[in-house]
Amino acid sequence: MVDNAGTSAQRIRIGLTGLAFAFLLVLLGSVISRSGADDRPANAAEQAAANAAPSEPLAELGVAPGGAESDSNNSSGKP
Repeated sequence: MVDNAGTSAQRIRIGLTGLAFAFLLVLLGSVISRSGADDRPANAAEQAAANAAPSEPLAELGVAPGGAESDSNNSSGKP
């Protein structure tokens, strides 16, 4: 079986063209889906959840130093 140089080059060209088309199709779909998500206005529940977030969540859990408990401990006069 003898392959011609022209047929293998044509197969490579068609394969690369197909890959480029698939990449552009996925890229276009990503752009469309992101633009639809950015145009959506935030509702009141999302805004309330963002405002109610604690300022130092690790300190409230007692994992990290800081917060109201460490301030009250330091004001007792003990180092």
